[in-house]
Amino acid sequence: MNYLIKHFKDLDTLELYSLLQLRIEVFVLEQNCPYQDLDGKDLECFHVMAYDNNILIGCTRLVPPGVSYDGYASIGRVVSHPDYRLMGVGRMIMAESIRQSELLFPGYNIKISAQCYLIPFYESFYFEIIGAEYLEDNIPHQAMIRHVIQFGQN
Repeated sequence: MNYLIKHFKDLDTLELYSLLQLRIEVFVLEQNCPYQDLDGKDLECFHVMAYDNNILIGCTRLVPPGVSYDGYASIGRVVSHPDYRLMGVGRMIMAESIRQSELLFPGYNIKISAQCYLIPFYESFYFEIIGAEYLEDNIPHQAMIRHVIQFGQN
């Protein structure tokens, strides 16, 4: 598996097509959730894409501070290809996305909107629940924050 990290403006048409195709396959068709995927945020984001040979098997978008949440970076549209889920692709792409977010947006905590059934998955990456559960696109979600690890502080 190899990773490609690109800002939206640097994506070529095949990369853009592939990531939108995967997101629609999972979020709209598999989860039976018609929603507005193209929300305008992609234009300002970096996209982490995981490939097995030339097949896109997972992707996320890294959202700069102030775009989704004031004072927080964010990771969104976390998706893995259905055929690769039992191979740990979700865990690998999330780890890479956290690493890249910390490099691109140093010093910012990461806030996410997690589907509730995935809370244990995100907790394994040190995200903590904040606030109350809410519905987003008719799916239960929970806000979670991963705090920046500050080294050398007392």
